[in-house]
This record gives sequence, structure tokens and C-alpha cells, in this order.
Amino acid sequence: MNAPAIRAIYGFEMTRFWRTALQSIVAPVVSTSLYFVVFGAAIGARVQEVDGVPYGAFIVPGLMMLSLLTQSIANASFGIYFPRFSGTIYELLSAPVSPFDIVAGYVGAAATKSILIGLIILATAAVFVPLHIAHPVWMIFFLLLTALTFSLFGFVIGLWADGFEKLQLVPLLIVTPLTFLGGSFYSIDVLPPFWRAVSHLNPVVYLISGFRWAFFGRADVSIGICLAMAALFLVLCLGAVTWMFRTGYRLKS
Repeated sequence: MNAPAIRAIYGFEMTRFWRTALQSIVAPVVSTSLYFVVFGAAIGARVQEVDGVPYGAFIVPGLMMLSLLTQSIANASFGIYFPRFSGTIYELLSAPVSPFDIVAGYVGAAATKSILIGLIILATAAVFVPLHIAHPVWMIFFLLLTALTFSLFGFVIGLWADGFEKLQLVPLLIVTPLTFLGGSFYSIDVLPPFWRAVSHLNPVVYLISGFRWAFFGRADVSIGICLAMAALFLVLCLGAVTWMFRTGYRLKS
């Protein structure tokens, strides 16, 4: 492990984030406020509680997860894709830097950015609804696990993509719909049996359910299953990154 190299990559990526801090911070605050106005006020007036939790508070974990997934993927994928696009990836590959150092720098920075945005969204949500986190340690654990896992996933997308269009393909057409259909704004227990069974095929269900359990102590899926699914996806992403570096998959293209 080359600690100076990791710090250099990490520092560069974080500097890029702070250059656009206003855009990076204001955008999630505004979007979260709009979600609360639309879902919290309009729907919350009709649905007072879900599983004994006020509806406004119920949607907070889903909102955080929605931003966490999309931001983790976007930050990591763009971070590694842009050097490939500009050609500076050759300088990185020719330097005495291991694949672990590269992944640790880019993924660590992407995870840090998404965690900061997640915490900003949590603070924004606290302005609209009273929040009580039942298991704060587990909440932080799920926050870190999800940010790390989907930053790795974004890194994989950044290596896979051969154009800026593909960088947006997975987040917009796959991850965002899965998040909305994964119980972000409702409990899957209210669905008919068939659609409830179909929802269990959605991997995001387990992330949102586990995160919601950390907040309220209740979830649609067993916390053990949620942890197992999150760990499985992390292992799959690590395996994909390892394979890409071993084979040199699109690293130079």
C-alpha cells in the first residue's frame, strides 16, 4: 500500500468536489425540500402513519438512500472515467501505484462525498420532521457500507463506460427506478402478495429496509437478510474491480 499515492488521489478528488461545493450541497438540499413538500405534505396529509411512524419521518431513510446511491455511483464513475477520457490515466498507470491504491483513492473520495451529502440531507430532513434514530451505530454502519459498496459499483461503471452517455445509463435507467420501487416512499408490506414477492427481487429493497430499521427499529425485511445482501453486493463489486485490473479491461481505452 502506497499511502502518499492514496492521499494524493483522494485529495485531488476532494478538491474537485470542494470547487463545486455550492452546487454539490445546494442541489440535494433543494431536492430534499421538494420531496418533503410533495410527498410529505401532499401524501402525508392522507397517510398519517406507516407502521406507527409519521409518514414524513418514514420517507427520510428512503430519501437518504436515493441520494446516497446516485451520488456514490456518479462521483466514482466520473472520477475514474475522466482520466481515461483525457488520457491522463496513462500517467497513473505508469506511476509506482498499485491497483489497490487507485481504488482506495477514488472510491474513498467518492464514498466521502456521498456520506457528506447524506448527512446534509439528514440535517435538512430534521428541519421538516422530528427524527429519532433508534440505532445510531447501525445507521452509521449502513451509511458507510452503502457508500463504499456503490462507490465501488460506480468505479466499475467508470471502467466499463466508453462514453459519457453510458455513465448516466445505469444510474438513470436502473438504479433510480429500483430505488423508487424499493420502498423509498412506502412499505412493501402494503403491496399485494404477488408484487410483494416481486419486490424481494429488487436488491435496493434490502438496503432501504436495513437503513429504515436503523432509524425506527422496524423493517420490511429481516435485518440479518439486509446485512447479508449488502455484504454480497460488496463482494461482487470487489470481485468485478479485481477482475478488471487483472485483465486490464478498458483501463487504457
